[in-house]
Amino acid sequence: MNLDELKTSYQQFADKNLSLNIERGQPSNDNFDLSLPMLTAVDETSILTDHGIDVRNYPGGVLGITEARELFCQQIGVGPDEIILGNNSSLELMSRIFSWALLNGVNGGSKGWAGDKPKMLVTVPGYDRHFTLVKSLGFELISVPMTESGPDMQAVEALAGNDASVKGLFFVPTYSNPTGDVISDACAEHMVTFSPAASDFTVFADDAYAVHHLQDTPPPVPRLLELAKRHGNANRVIIFGSTSKVTFASAGIGFAGMSADNIAFWSKVLFTQSIGPNKIEQWRHVRFLREYPGGLPGLMKDHAKILKPKFDVVQEVLNRELGNRDFATWTNPKGGYFVHLRTHEPVASRVIELAADAGLTLTKLGATFPDGKDPENRTIRIAPTRPTLDEVKQAMALLACCIQLATLEYRQNS
Repeated sequence: MNLDELKTSYQQFADKNLSLNIERGQPSNDNFDLSLPMLTAVDETSILTDHGIDVRNYPGGVLGITEARELFCQQIGVGPDEIILGNNSSLELMSRIFSWALLNGVNGGSKGWAGDKPKMLVTVPGYDRHFTLVKSLGFELISVPMTESGPDMQAVEALAGNDASVKGLFFVPTYSNPTGDVISDACAEHMVTFSPAASDFTVFADDAYAVHHLQDTPPPVPRLLELAKRHGNANRVIIFGSTSKVTFASAGIGFAGMSADNIAFWSKVLFTQSIGPNKIEQWRHVRFLREYPGGLPGLMKDHAKILKPKFDVVQEVLNRELGNRDFATWTNPKGGYFVHLRTHEPVASRVIELAADAGLTLTKLGATFPDGKDPENRTIRIAPTRPTLDEVKQAMALLACCIQLATLEYRQNS
């Protein structure tokens, strides 16, 4: 279509008074419905765990109940003695660990990080909540590219290898937000073996999508903690995860995987802050997933049955409307919650503006960069998980129209 035809097509979308949203990576109600039996998984007859812990009372420790640790350690590739369970959000565990590190340091460190004017390496494009968290705590954020095989380790080593104020790397190793990339064996090995200037340099891996596969045969993912232990750097790695998109976003379990030595250190820290997490919630998850056909893997396959058609529609519409026409490129992830689209021209801001005016809410421009500014004005994050399948179809058709319109406007004026 030429520019006039695109303007007509766009106006037709605008006249429909649409209200569509592909801004945030949230589960749909259909996804939540899979876990409804969890609401009745614990009652007055099932308040004792297998190990005799009464989930109504304080005892049970800050690490979480044994049965839940044995279950969720598998999700992030650690052992049952290498995981700490928290409450609803892994972000809460992250904030507690980062805050303590600033005040008093990490295991093996001699002092708190705050006095060093600490810096944190973050991958771009990346997750806006990561940026908000560490920046709010006072870290200087330094961007490193996210590649198809993980963080650009040449850049990581160049920055962290010569500057002791660089205290860590914060990233998503599996189905990265928003690119969908998965860390490779070579990248993981480099990450746990290079020599940083800071002896307390820590890899913070937010494995939020570790089990969110869209295919029956997921790509192999290296076990970061296992690799770190093998190379004598066990304390370098802390892996986070949660059940926020596995069961209920509002009532899940956050967790952190780490070495036994780190477990001993951080459990003492957490004990000063809390007597323990919500054991009823943990026990409810255990009982529900024990009864679910196929357990946790079975549940995630049922999630994929709901999500994959939406991701397929994204690819179908983008390929039909934009394929081979020099407008944009985009990822085709094998899991996770996002598709990363990159416009050929610097028109992302105009696309987002056009979409909003026609009733489609997209992720805010620059959200996937730590300073809130897309340096090239080309990145658009697509989150097709929450809307219905029909809404995703409408949203993608409108988005494709906006991309074409914004691109032709730009080329006409250049």
